[in-house]
Amino acid sequence: MLLAVHDLRHTYGGEVALAGVDLSVDAGEFVALLGPNGAGKTTLVRSVIGLIQPTSGSVRVAGGSPARAEVRRRLGVVQQDVGFPSTLTVREIVEGAAARAGAGKDRAKAAMTEMGLADLARRRASNLSGGQQQRLQLAMGLVADPALLVLDEPTVGLDAASRKAFWATLEERRNRGTGILLTTHIVEEAAALADRIVVLHKGRVVAEGTPSELQRTLPGRRVTARTSVPAEVLRAVDGVVSVTAGDGEVDIAATIAEPVVRTMLELDPTTSDLVVATAPLDDVLIALTNETKEMVA
Repeated sequence: MLLAVHDLRHTYGGEVALAGVDLSVDAGEFVALLGPNGAGKTTLVRSVIGLIQPTSGSVRVAGGSPARAEVRRRLGVVQQDVGFPSTLTVREIVEGAAARAGAGKDRAKAAMTEMGLADLARRRASNLSGGQQQRLQLAMGLVADPALLVLDEPTVGLDAASRKAFWATLEERRNRGTGILLTTHIVEEAAALADRIVVLHKGRVVAEGTPSELQRTLPGRRVTARTSVPAEVLRAVDGVVSVTAGDGEVDIAATIAEPVVRTMLELDPTTSDLVVATAPLDDVLIALTNETKEMVA
């Protein structure tokens, strides 16, 4: 097992951030960590990469503690909102990352080439676009050819084309045997890319499995229709998790569909365009964490 987290606990001044988390990532496995704001994702990531010492429990990367420098060299880390020195060029930044990881300039050159930065090697980081800066971060994370790649919200601020290219690089790395741990608020991308999803809520793992397994965790349903029944009435129906309404249309996430469908038809027999479908993963996540969609995102 490449990453093994066991019974990890962490408190900040009496506040519990992690309450007995178990997590694993195998070589060549892509694991996505999802949860609302304040769930403990950042604390868990910081523990995995050795930036903080947990109150109790253990973290092992390839059998060793990430507090040890030789173990951290097996980690590639991409974090959000990391600034670059404005006077340094792309080459200087990547070569500096290579030196800190005990790798040579040949690895820096390979990482820049892999991330499409070779033609930008002499450009100052301050003159890069957002997508180019994100590729620079990933080049820094890949420069030591890590066994485990840890990514914390890596696509924040990227446009669709940049995200697509970013994910293609991760797919290639996974196929080469790199383990990947990702935190993201983009549920659809996690569902498309991850072999396994771990849902964290209030410092605890509340669900774990493949995307399809999580969708079967609850008998979740998405109900859409045109109806005059007020949203507040629908929200009070048993099994309803959330209701979005506008222009006579409703979009309902529910653990079961029958009660809310029956209510609509009884109160408004002219209800039309009624569709009941399996709930998408983001609705399942909302139900598991009992949060609104905005808080989950």
